[in-house]
Amino acid sequence: MLIKRKSADVQRGRLQSALGGLASGVMDRRSFLRRSGLVAGGVAAAGALQIGSVRKAEAAGYGPATGTKIVKNICTHCSVGCTVRAEVANGVWVGQEPAWESPINRGSHCAKGASVRELVHGDRRIKYPMKLVDGQWQRLSWDQAVSEIGDKMMEIRAKSGADSVYLLGSAKFSNEGSYLFRKFAAFWGTNNVDHQARICHSTTVAGVANTWGYGAMTNSYNDIRNSKTVIFMGSNAAEAHPVSMQHILIGKEQQRANVIVFDPRLTRTAAHATDYVRFRSGTDIAVIWGLMWHIFQNGWEDKAFIAARVHGMDDVRKEVEKYDPKTVEDITGIPGEQLKRVAQTFATVKPATFIWCMGVTQHSVGTANVRAICTLLLATGNVGSTGTGANIFRGHCNVQGATDFGLDISNLPCYYGLVEGAWRHWSRVWGVDYDYFVSRFDEVPAKGGRAARTRKQNMETSGHTSTRWFDAANLPAEQVDQKDNLKAMVVMGHGGNTIPRMPDAVKGLEKIELLVVCDPHPTNFVSLGGRKNGTYILPVCTQFETSGSRTCSNRSVQWGEKVVEPIFESASDYAVIYKLSQKLGFATEMFRPYEMVQGKIGLEPTAESILREINRGGWSTGYTGQSPERLKLHMANQDKFDIVTLRGAKGSPVENDFYGLPWPCWGTPEYKHPGTHILYNTSLAAKDGGGTFRPRFGLTRERTLPDGSKVEDTLLAEGGSYSLNSDIKDGYPEFTMGVLKKLGWDKDLTPAELATISWIGGNNLDTVSWSTDLSGGIQRVAMEHGCVPYGNGKARANAWNLPDPVPVHREPIYSPRVDLVAKWPARPDERTLRIPNLHTSVQKAAVEKGIAKSFPIVLTSGRLVEYEGGGEETRSNKWLAELQQDMFVEINPADAAARGIRDGSLVWVTGPENNSKARVKALVTERVGKGAAFMPFHFGGVFQGVDQRGNYPKGLDPIVLGESVNTITTYGYDPVTAMHEGKVTLCQIAAA
Repeated sequence: MLIKRKSADVQRGRLQSALGGLASGVMDRRSFLRRSGLVAGGVAAAGALQIGSVRKAEAAGYGPATGTKIVKNICTHCSVGCTVRAEVANGVWVGQEPAWESPINRGSHCAKGASVRELVHGDRRIKYPMKLVDGQWQRLSWDQAVSEIGDKMMEIRAKSGADSVYLLGSAKFSNEGSYLFRKFAAFWGTNNVDHQARICHSTTVAGVANTWGYGAMTNSYNDIRNSKTVIFMGSNAAEAHPVSMQHILIGKEQQRANVIVFDPRLTRTAAHATDYVRFRSGTDIAVIWGLMWHIFQNGWEDKAFIAARVHGMDDVRKEVEKYDPKTVEDITGIPGEQLKRVAQTFATVKPATFIWCMGVTQHSVGTANVRAICTLLLATGNVGSTGTGANIFRGHCNVQGATDFGLDISNLPCYYGLVEGAWRHWSRVWGVDYDYFVSRFDEVPAKGGRAARTRKQNMETSGHTSTRWFDAANLPAEQVDQKDNLKAMVVMGHGGNTIPRMPDAVKGLEKIELLVVCDPHPTNFVSLGGRKNGTYILPVCTQFETSGSRTCSNRSVQWGEKVVEPIFESASDYAVIYKLSQKLGFATEMFRPYEMVQGKIGLEPTAESILREINRGGWSTGYTGQSPERLKLHMANQDKFDIVTLRGAKGSPVENDFYGLPWPCWGTPEYKHPGTHILYNTSLAAKDGGGTFRPRFGLTRERTLPDGSKVEDTLLAEGGSYSLNSDIKDGYPEFTMGVLKKLGWDKDLTPAELATISWIGGNNLDTVSWSTDLSGGIQRVAMEHGCVPYGNGKARANAWNLPDPVPVHREPIYSPRVDLVAKWPARPDERTLRIPNLHTSVQKAAVEKGIAKSFPIVLTSGRLVEYEGGGEETRSNKWLAELQQDMFVEINPADAAARGIRDGSLVWVTGPENNSKARVKALVTERVGKGAAFMPFHFGGVFQGVDQRGNYPKGLDPIVLGESVNTITTYGYDPVTAMHEGKVTLCQIAAA
């Protein structure tokens, strides 16, 4: 077990001084001896030393070497949020340690975290702006590059509209960078803005938010130490989130906890399980409803919890009746007795938690999968208390924060949506007239039988998703619901190999007129396709070369200080967005509120001033209390937080705070709300981090009785369910000025608060709410009376606004079980998010063509511990590249034998669309069952057998190249979020 040390600063001494300048180089034995003075004569002299001349060893003092300083930042890989202690001498990052004092990583790093220093020493970083001219890369100045890019964007805007420029942001942004990029999209006039969450947890956000209020992890990695039963489904934390496993495994030992892993593949996480359950990929809902069948049949559900805090569970009971053990075993392959044992354990050995990742979300029914899991948690009362909850392990280092701040086609920052009230709220925060933003959006003509849209209507319409950006470029204009097809892409910190149907993506890249790639490393967007002109690369620095905050999976916000200045000619995200805004003509309005400082390529805003603007506007999600000062105080006092509860120690500068002030952190920073460690926890007072379910979907719901009569069911909490010390001992709606008046609590507002509310409300004073009151007065008054600002409602087992209000099993679009398609078909074809979504047509065609016979193996994908995301950054790191040098496919020994495939031999993996193929190595293993295969998704730079190393600028190609699994992945999209079906692809494997 790791033990927290009081100090982890180790004296490096003279050897560090001697070798400091060689930190990024490769040193052979001869060079080492020469530099250390131990060349031939020196070695001989050392051998001749008399014993008496050797001094007794004495321990050096703790602390950094003389002339160095320690700077704290956060690992830029996964979402666990490990603190990195960087040792800096003369502006050079010379040493690194994990932070022993961090309550999250406790002195540990995974392979990726241990190697992050290479990011600011790596010779494969983009060094200066470049553009592609007749297939050759040419160096540019920053001014020339931005001028040319801006001119082309304006030319395309004049011809095809603002929506024809796609803005693809990044989960690698800081919170401030994410917010700024979404604000940039608003000033440009488009909702065509997205990032990596689309392909990892967009279905989680939709499913969880539509169940109980907020689309995020309810508890924390640390809190899992309290769980007595832990289910993993579609999550391989041992490789994807290695440092999180210390909390889980310690909890397993201390609690004697059950750890149950559902996965089509025997993963490294499954190796730690007390029970491993293999099932067919794409049958998640049948698995969950199979568990629920046993729970309902045996009366293991939490009846009191359901009665007080859940609406619509009877509708779920009716659906679950269809999923008896025999039916579920036929669909999933799980024996009924094994499923019953797991169901009983989860329902009765409590507290229990459910952990999931992309194995659950990347499906054409991803949102429904998530909804089913949430319903299981509600049925067993396993949400809203310690050791319980939906523990959703996010992917990239700030994918949670980037989602929170609106890098999403359907939201403004902090989940305000796109309705007029949301735009008016942020217009007030930004100090810009609402009508200005209306004027920036396109009018959309009538086409394809669809009505025309005004600018205002277009402003309130969701944009195109990153999973289907190329369809917006490739499809006939009549089918694309905007002024014109996609003509340009500005990509900041996003790989090109992370989306499905890559042969179609290549066609899209060849069609667009402008491609701008802003990144520390050239991504797969650069190598894909046959582009000869119109591509620009801009060098953007890493988060170690700038300051800002990032949000972990558990909603804790951590501040990272700049370790070193941006290397080469790279610049921060803030600087690039400002420079581009200047060229496009709206920098003055957009950046007016910020403190501007001189950066490498010109002026740029400080992260602190951006965060203060977020604090002024982020009321709906509780991003108002995490000021820069409070976050920095937490980083300076990490050792003062309890490892399990995350509470700050009494008498310390962070007393009573939860580490990282996890949102919601209500009120102004001065109010000192401690943050919310566990969402919906009624055992704490609202002002002390307690909560309730959020009533977002009305106060009542009409229900038809068997005799045809109708009744109104309340959607507010009942049965004495309310947060500790609440003055209202029942359910209640969200707080508005009107509600305060009815309660007589409006008298508690200060004159300044009332003045702000009056300015916002005007003649409609009563409509100003907890989420639009810029003074924070409504939130403060509600909490002083023990109430949660957003209200006290019931969670929804029936989400009537979603395509399948109660989830139902649907066979994957490309199903290996064609005999089940008729009974469990895909959804009917529909239009979603501006383009057609052909669920039934593609599934029906696959059955009629006998695709399952020609492509009999179910292919899934996932992470490796050595790499991250699309992999360009980690495959360019020499330390990581050495660990995993080949792209591969895992194949079962029986399948390999039938095909004459030997372990380590080259094979072709082929898919059912576009004659897709990938040449990779075979890893013959029983990790995958017969008829199943697995490929990691971190590779790129080889496309359908063709090495594309020559497409990168010279010397900037990743060390390791390989085929992308997404060359093989196929059509299939969630109707709510357009999440792709990346975890169920039919394929064939043959010897190469």
